Amino acid sequence: MAAEHIIKSVKPGSIAEEMGIESGDVLLSIGGHKIEDIFDYQYLIQDEYIEAAVRKADGEEWLLEIDKEYSEDLGIEFENGLMDEYRSCRNKCIFCFIDQMPDGMRETLYFKDDDSRLSFLQGNYVTLTNMSDHDIERIIQYHLSPINISVQTMNPELRCMMLHNRFAGEALQKLDRLYEGGIRMNGQIVLCKGVNDGKELDFSIRSLMKYLPQMESVSVVPVGLSKYRDGLYPLTPFTKEDAEEVLRLIHGWQERIYAEHGTHFIHASDEWYILAGEELPEEERYDGYLQLENGVGMVRLMLTEFDEAYARLSKEVHRGASEEIRGGEKREIRLSMATGKLAYPYIRQMADRMEKLFLGLTIQVFAIRNDFFGEMITVSGLLTGEDIMAQLKEQELGSVLLLPQNVLRSGEDVFLDDMTLSQMESALQVPVDIVKSSGQDFVNAIVKWIKR
Repeated sequence: MAAEHIIKSVKPGSIAEEMGIESGDVLLSIGGHKIEDIFDYQYLIQDEYIEAAVRKADGEEWLLEIDKEYSEDLGIEFENGLMDEYRSCRNKCIFCFIDQMPDGMRETLYFKDDDSRLSFLQGNYVTLTNMSDHDIERIIQYHLSPINISVQTMNPELRCMMLHNRFAGEALQKLDRLYEGGIRMNGQIVLCKGVNDGKELDFSIRSLMKYLPQMESVSVVPVGLSKYRDGLYPLTPFTKEDAEEVLRLIHGWQERIYAEHGTHFIHASDEWYILAGEELPEEERYDGYLQLENGVGMVRLMLTEFDEAYARLSKEVHRGASEEIRGGEKREIRLSMATGKLAYPYIRQMADRMEKLFLGLTIQVFAIRNDFFGEMITVSGLLTGEDIMAQLKEQELGSVLLLPQNVLRSGEDVFLDDMTLSQMESALQVPVDIVKSSGQDFVNAIVKWIKR
């Protein structure tokens, strides 16, 4: 039985408003077809003429005949954005970070999604183990691209072990269906030391090449290990020497694949370069930054954007174009920044250049140790408000504390541990500004306080 699709809101001036559709109404069908989820809905409303069945709040059912432009939206937002239940993950992956979280956090943090629809809508990665033949057919029918896939390994037996699912190996056959259906894909390999690295990684890269060009990119990221691993599969962190070996393997494949296909295809996340102490690749090696959300090229992009923004700002300062931004006049300004240990060297590097441009500007940059999850977790996106506050409360923070946007829950002023931004400001007795991820945003955030 199809779920009822309750309408949350109607856009002013939209077709839905003109037809008398209201918040609280229930959409029953379009063109006589029951609607499974958002993809059915988007597909069925494409035509220039549609018939929509709606049940009003008093129980009366309307059949609306709608003439519109092709692909024109009706202006409806549903209470459930997916228009269906979210599918949870049935696997018990040896590297799953959710299994490494302590008890007592908010309930949503423990939900493991494995929904191909979220892969298309939000960029989530799916294992394919939760997808039926019907799901595959709908992806191909609606041409939902790209689909992001957690590959982990192309060795079927090893994949069954890593995902703790006896069907995980045969699920790889769905890659063939997606490839034949012309669906664009991106892959991810979470690398676990002594499990799917070395020869197994080499085999996986070789095997994934057959899906070019539909498989546009594959990222290799190191497993994240928190301190909450009691009773879990014994995994150990990668060393500098391990990272160097991973990069040698990936760079070798990049050269070969680029020569044959004009794309680098397989990419190491930024952590590998930082751990190995190697320079980040130049921008051209990232093929248009296809896997930024996996930390592939995120630092390089930020540095490139900063260089461009800094060059523009430097010209403005040196020609005295703005009375508010004078580099030659000494005015004492003290700012603070906090970030994870991973990004710290690059944030410090950019801060140093800003200090040289503006006399009297001092920027303190703090690398926050992750006491909550453990020191092996070094990304800023997994910092808690408590760790930030505890390590900064005795510090002189100056006029403002600047924090990266990813320390907050998406769209909210709340940290991972439910501390609010206002609570942090009260505790530290300093304004807290949130800085978006680009290099331009970094420059803008500092200039904003220089102008004050």
